[in-house]
Amino acid sequence: MKRQRRNDVLIKAIAEKLVQLREDRGLSQQIVYIDTELHMGRIERGEYNITLSTLAELCTYYNVSLKEFFKGMPNP
Repeated sequence: MKRQRRNDVLIKAIAEKLVQLREDRGLSQQIVYIDTELHMGRIERGEYNITLSTLAELCTYYNVSLKEFFKGMPNP
């Protein structure tokens, strides 16, 4: 069985960007959970390696394209 790949630098950068997007919109984690049914605490702390589908759903929720989301993101 293959082990799951995990890039902690990228996961942390994604988590920080999601926090920034949420806070820029004046939303709490609870409101995002109510709207999306996603537990943002673990995601925003970088404890959870989210899927691309989950990230796309959050980008849609925050009205940001994936291209815009990854702009300036580290490419380790």
